[in-house]
Amino acid sequence: MNPALPVFNDQQIIAARPAKNQVSPEYPYAFLNETEYSAAGTLREVSTIFLTNRECPLHCLMCDLWKNTTDETLKPGLIPHQIEHALNRLPPANQIKLYNSGNFFDPKAIPQQDLPAIADLIQHFERVIVENHPLLCNQTCTEFQQMIAGQLEVALGLETVHEEVLKSLNKKMTLDDFARAVEFLRSHAISVRAFILLKPPFMEEQAGVEWAIKSAEYAFSLGVECCSLIPTRSGNGLLEQLQEREQFSPPQLASIETTLAACLNLKRGRVFMDLWDLEQQYQTESNLHARLQQLRQMNLTQKVPEMR
Repeated sequence: MNPALPVFNDQQIIAARPAKNQVSPEYPYAFLNETEYSAAGTLREVSTIFLTNRECPLHCLMCDLWKNTTDETLKPGLIPHQIEHALNRLPPANQIKLYNSGNFFDPKAIPQQDLPAIADLIQHFERVIVENHPLLCNQTCTEFQQMIAGQLEVALGLETVHEEVLKSLNKKMTLDDFARAVEFLRSHAISVRAFILLKPPFMEEQAGVEWAIKSAEYAFSLGVECCSLIPTRSGNGLLEQLQEREQFSPPQLASIETTLAACLNLKRGRVFMDLWDLEQQYQTESNLHARLQQLRQMNLTQKVPEMR
């Protein structure tokens, strides 16, 4: 790994982007139901709603979530309307994820005056999972927890504990910032999940695996209950440029399998591998269907299959 890693600013990252997708502020850009292994050790149905809202002001190097965002803050009432639209079309579920391509507690993304209406819509869910930047974990989180009947869980992007790589991602946070956010949330009885990148830019294959495992160990040591592993993917412009310079390549499918197994074997908390679009990305791999099915089973059972 190159010890002197490049650091890109917001302007460089934005300039490399392709165009955004067309989205409507009246509707979530996607919604679905999924099954997830819960903190109680049972399978629970989860309604996942991908809210359409203003783009995150933090332009992380690897992020492609901006593709389905608007340039302006939505008018009050539109976010609750989006949630109601999705819930009217989804089957019943025990938990809900409100993912907004950024930070749920950023008032320019989710208007604060909408929080009571959002809370009313989701009172029947036993757990409410939102995503947020560590630097935006504040009193609004605790106020929202008090508004809802279920347990609030905040998903924070740790990305990696490799401090130089973390700095190069333009995340605008340190490991100390992450630790303070976890401590704040846990001190207010709010659960925490961590997003961890598998093989971010500037890492070789084996290093990508090792640092993902170290990142999970670090997150669990702080009291994080759950780690979501995300294979780093191209598609945002700058990562393609880094790929041409041989400073980035997506992880191999074998690395995805190895990392999930190793993190589950830590037995420190729940671990999930993000399987989004893997079927397309790894279509030339041998035994792909069976291997993806095994990854799904590992997510659902939190167990590593015995070697035959």
